[in-house]
Amino acid sequence: MRLKDKVAIVVGAGQQPGETPGNGRATAIRFAQEGARVLLVDRNPDWAAETGRMIAADGGEASVLAADITAEADCRAIATAGVERYGRIDILHNNVGRSEGDRGTTEMDADIWDQLFAMNLKGMFMTCKHVLPVMRAQRSGVILNVSSIASICARREPGQRSGVTYKTSKGAVNTLTHHIALENAEYGVRCNAILPGLIDTPMAIERRARERNVDRDTVRRERDDRVPLLRRMGTAWDVANAAVFLASDEAQYVTALIMPVDGGLSAQSG
Repeated sequence: MRLKDKVAIVVGAGQQPGETPGNGRATAIRFAQEGARVLLVDRNPDWAAETGRMIAADGGEASVLAADITAEADCRAIATAGVERYGRIDILHNNVGRSEGDRGTTEMDADIWDQLFAMNLKGMFMTCKHVLPVMRAQRSGVILNVSSIASICARREPGQRSGVTYKTSKGAVNTLTHHIALENAEYGVRCNAILPGLIDTPMAIERRARERNVDRDTVRRERDDRVPLLRRMGTAWDVANAAVFLASDEAQYVTALIMPVDGGLSAQSG
């Protein structure tokens, strides 16, 4: 097992209802399959509890913590719970993000801008802030920040205008990742970012189908056609498997990496 005896925190381990697994749920399951004990953090504890039941059915170990990462007290509580329940923190996987409400620059509402930045960027900063002292004391640890290929290339989809806030906030996540990696290298703490491309998750499919009033398969076909590799979207398991590698000792010399998981989409349009 590649993560045997590791303790992992997955922030965003639940997911909204849908036909496919989300990135956070899939990553939590894969971490547990590889031997990690997992703290499942989500604003909706019922969604995280469902992930926990899946892990338990597979013979893994996990527990649930309800937290809102836009509140610093909750971010502090995440780190505290990791240590109190498991004695250490080896992996912090930041998988929370939002694009709903995003608009072009001249149409963007400033309050929505603040809400998106609070979730997409400030929340990651605060979870890192409170977990890092634990990892520094251990002289080891891995932080994985889920960004997006939107941070490095254009990503316009049918029926949508390009949004300024999501792209900008995810670009800042890449910068934050570089900073944390270099700032904490002397402590043996690694930090990398995963940039999913077009992935078949509930957050990606359900909202677009609802907003455009089309069926899910229409959205899937359009997204599949844009991907160079086999003309199909990725799945949450593709993102999860990348996370397992980066969290494992196989990647012990890998830090400050900005890693697309996108079937070549960023190479085509970046």
